[in-house]
Amino acid sequence: MFDSIEGTSRELRELSYIADDGLATSLFLALKMEKPLFVEGEPGVGKTEIAKVMARALDAPLIRLQCYEGLDIHQAVYEWNYPRQLLEIQARQGTGAARSAVADIFTEDFLLKRPLLQAIDQSHDQAPVLLIDEIDRADEEFESFLLELLSDFQVTIPEIGTLVAEHKPVTLITSNRTREIHDALKRRCVYHWIDYPSRDKELEILRRKVPGLEERLGEQIVAFVQATREQDLYKLPGVSETLDWARALGHLHAHSLDVEAVHATLGFLLKYQDDVDKLRGGLAETLLEETAPNESSTDRAAG
Repeated sequence: MFDSIEGTSRELRELSYIADDGLATSLFLALKMEKPLFVEGEPGVGKTEIAKVMARALDAPLIRLQCYEGLDIHQAVYEWNYPRQLLEIQARQGTGAARSAVADIFTEDFLLKRPLLQAIDQSHDQAPVLLIDEIDRADEEFESFLLELLSDFQVTIPEIGTLVAEHKPVTLITSNRTREIHDALKRRCVYHWIDYPSRDKELEILRRKVPGLEERLGEQIVAFVQATREQDLYKLPGVSETLDWARALGHLHAHSLDVEAVHATLGFLLKYQDDVDKLRGGLAETLLEETAPNESSTDRAAG
């Protein structure tokens, strides 16, 4: 199904993910070359969704590591099951095995496998999909933990040795670019930037993700969102906000956009009060007037 760029794009589209030629090419090559795909872009443009769609397409388990400040090897890779080790030592007290207890408890049976080690676990009968989400939220030091994994899909544990993946995971790393990621990590990946979609692309996404939405309303929503992204706001709305806003308006049985509907539902589109106040201060009315469909397009939609 991923034997060509066209096949990759087609497979994603069948699962309602609209990928442009650049993303389809990057994903196709990442799969063929067994390299991680490193995707950057603004929040809400569909970076995380790629991994979810890939897991569905490949019918593979999705293993997700959500990054955050302070994330370290114990939460991301592995740690020893100390309570179980202690119980094992106590159970061996007074037996001939007591002397070897300390050595025996540092085996794979006593490991707590976190997402990165789970991804290369040899118990998998097929390659899982590994999502390392929002790596820019983690500390820079954490990136060093990933270098061996991303180069050779292996993890070295001092007490055991090197554990190597039998099936290399399909790996996707995302970043919102709140900080720069080190070149050593990027060199191990296929890099791709996802921008906000064009009007036509966003409208197609909306049609696929929110079926049943009236065509005229969908066109108004996309036009309004596209115009909003051109404003000087603290946080521009992503595609995920467009979809949430459309679903909310659908639940309200709205047939078209008006000032009252926009003001009542701005919390679905914007996530900072200053931005909300800016649109409620008259900008929403201006954008509605600028993006109002002309009569001919309205007639076509009705027809």
